[in-house]
Amino acid sequence: MTDRPIPAAADLFGDLLDAPSDSKTGLKDYWPGLFLTGVAALAAAWLSEHYGAPLMLMGLLIGLAFNFANADVRLHPGLGFASKTLLRWGIVLAGAQITFMQIGSLGVVGFAAIVVIMGLVMGVGYAVAKGFRLGTGFGVLAGGAVAICGASAALALSSLLGEKRASQAQLTLVLVTVAAASAFAMSTYPIVAAYLELTDKQAGFMIGASIHDVAQALGAGYSFSPEAGETATIVKLTRVTLLAPLLAILSVTLLRQDNGGKVSVSVPWFVVGFLGLAALNSVIAVPPVLTEQAAKATSALLLMAVVATGIRSPMQMLLNQGWRSAMPVVAATLASFLLSLAAAYWVAG
Repeated sequence: MTDRPIPAAADLFGDLLDAPSDSKTGLKDYWPGLFLTGVAALAAAWLSEHYGAPLMLMGLLIGLAFNFANADVRLHPGLGFASKTLLRWGIVLAGAQITFMQIGSLGVVGFAAIVVIMGLVMGVGYAVAKGFRLGTGFGVLAGGAVAICGASAALALSSLLGEKRASQAQLTLVLVTVAAASAFAMSTYPIVAAYLELTDKQAGFMIGASIHDVAQALGAGYSFSPEAGETATIVKLTRVTLLAPLLAILSVTLLRQDNGGKVSVSVPWFVVGFLGLAALNSVIAVPPVLTEQAAKATSALLLMAVVATGIRSPMQMLLNQGWRSAMPVVAATLASFLLSLAAAYWVAG
C-alpha cells in the first residue's frame, strides 16, 4: 500500500504544500492528473452542449464521479495544478472580456447599487453561516460566490482562504448549491420579471445583479429581450470586475489576522493580471475574435479547475455536511434576488 503524502502547510493563497518526497516534481508528474482532468472536462462539455445543462454543474458532477481516482497519488500534482494554477489563469483571462467604459455606463447610482447589493449579500451569507456555526470562512465563501460570479468566485475565494478556513468539502458543497441555485434562477427570473411587468432595463438589471453564473445571467437576460440581455451583461460583468478588489481586500485582511495586525499591502498576482487585462481592453480596440477566444479559454480553464476540485473532494466529509450547510447559499440567493429587484425599480425605473 502506498502512503499518501501528508500536507505540511498551506500558504495565504491556499496552495497545499505536500511533505517533501524523495524526488522533485517534474513536468511529467503533472500529466496524469491533467490528462484525467481534461478527459472529464471534455465529457462535461459534451453533456452540457447536447442536453443544455449548466457547464460548471456538469463539470463538478463528472469530477465527483471520478472522485475514486484521487486515491492514486500519481494524479495529485496534476489535479492540484488544475484546481489552483489553471483557475488563476482563468481569472486573469476574464479581464479581457471587460472594459471600464462598460462599468461607467451604469452611472454612479447604478454602480453604487451593485456594490451595496454585493456587500449585503455577502453579509447575509456570513451571518447565516455564523448562526449555524459553520465557520466564518465558509460564510465568506458562500456569500461571495452568490454575490459575485458563482463557481469562479468560490474557487478564487477558496484559494485565498485556504483549507484551514474553508475545507475542500465545504467548497464542493458551495459549488453544487450555487450551480443548482443559478440554474433555477436562470429558468425562473425572466418569468418573474415578465409577471411583474418590468421594463427591459429593469429586467436586465435585476437578472444581471442577482444570477450567479455569467453564462446563465446572460442567457436569462437575452431570453427576456435583447435590451435586457445587454443590460444584464454590463451589470454582471461589473460584478465580475469587483471580484478583483474583493480578493485584494481579503488578502490584506487575512495577512493582518495571521501577522497579529501588522501587514504590508499584498495583492495576488492573478488579481493584478485581471485588472491589467481589463485596463488594456479599455484603452486598446481588441479584435472581437481575440475577445471571443479569451472567453472560451476562460471557460475551459475554469471548467478544468471545477472538475479537478470535484475529483479532489473528500466525499465522506462532503456527505456529512448536511442540509444546514446549504442554508448560507440559499439565504444569500434569496437576499440577492430581493435586493436586485428593489434596485431595479429604483435605479432602472
